[in-house]
Amino acid sequence: MNEPLAERLRPKTLADYVSQAHLVGDNGSLTQHIKQGLIPSMLFWGPPGTGKTTLANIIATESGRPFYTLSAINSGVKDVREVIDKAKQSGGLFTTKNPILFIDEIHRFSKSQQDSLLQAVEKGWITLIGATTENPSFEVIPALLSRCQVYILNAFNKTDLETLLERAIEKDEYLSKKNITLKETSALLRISGGDGRKLLNVFELIVNAHDSNDIIITDDMVLDKVQNNTVRYDKTGEQHYDIISAFIKSIRGSDPNAAVYWLARMVEGGEDVKFIARRLLILASEDIGNANPTALVIANNTFQAVSTIGYPESRIVLSQCATYLACSPKSNAAYKAINTAQQLVRQTGDLSVPLEIRNAPTKLMKELGYGENYKYAHNYDLNFANQEFLPEAIKNTKLYDPGNNARENAHRDFLKQRWKDKYGY
Repeated sequence: MNEPLAERLRPKTLADYVSQAHLVGDNGSLTQHIKQGLIPSMLFWGPPGTGKTTLANIIATESGRPFYTLSAINSGVKDVREVIDKAKQSGGLFTTKNPILFIDEIHRFSKSQQDSLLQAVEKGWITLIGATTENPSFEVIPALLSRCQVYILNAFNKTDLETLLERAIEKDEYLSKKNITLKETSALLRISGGDGRKLLNVFELIVNAHDSNDIIITDDMVLDKVQNNTVRYDKTGEQHYDIISAFIKSIRGSDPNAAVYWLARMVEGGEDVKFIARRLLILASEDIGNANPTALVIANNTFQAVSTIGYPESRIVLSQCATYLACSPKSNAAYKAINTAQQLVRQTGDLSVPLEIRNAPTKLMKELGYGENYKYAHNYDLNFANQEFLPEAIKNTKLYDPGNNARENAHRDFLKQRWKDKYGY
């Protein structure tokens, strides 16, 4: 049987679709749209093997719309225009259901290719569904992004993956004829990395390696078979997320040797230089932050540099940045501060801004006390005036707790001198 297991088991209806309950479950954000056939243009953003293409097909089927598909890997502006022309003709005057155009890996489209979609989406000639493994905020032009809803698909969880395996054993025409027992699944699930397609295809590889129809799946068996069939780095999926994770964790763990090794794996695999540089930029703030503010400057300059020069020279700039960040003192205090602050906002809602620090651009606002009694810091010794800046309900709440490093210890001393015991520094 030449067709891969993942393709043979591809769901045809929403009832058979596994995972993404936040989108297509009983209370999913897409469920009612699909049932009513009111489909907006949208972008599916998520890791490989999470059902983006399958969901697009199901939406088209269940809403009764013509369905056209393109892959950004091998399609150009000419292909886009041809499909749009066909879509306009198939829509015609006799249906209110405009055709769906599905574009896989839409992040690979150039600006001009994305521009060619704008009018068709704006006029409603097509409903666009794009699939991407990359952050649409960076890879999709703003004009197109503003015309689409963005839905995030998550990697499959343990229950989802086990459901896929059980379904394969029970329903696949080929596997159902065998006596397969899932004694252990940990290795299979770990290798899949939350990628449903990878899970099924590895599972089929293991089953096909046995001549007998009686097969007991164990972790040792899986690891033995898969180690002999390792997949080289694939920037479109597969090891993509595992290796960038190893890269980031090596830098966070202050190991420049491991960092540059994982960087080399990505460089040799042809990974997008901007993808690597973006992750370095995030890490410079999330994991280093105020322990070494220069790290963010270097990471930002790295992003700008690699965006300009590309490969092969970008590898040198990336190596310099990665090794510098790995050797920097670490702090996640700023990252923790915004997380804590956001949680506080969700708990307390829209608390009123204290009157004395409100803006007062009009006479009425001044009469109402806006800005009254505000202490202008520069009019006081050390450019500091002791006053309350938080809403009354949460005053004295400490959200930023400096890390234990030279620079942030200086921050703590500064805050202790200014605020005394107010925040407990």
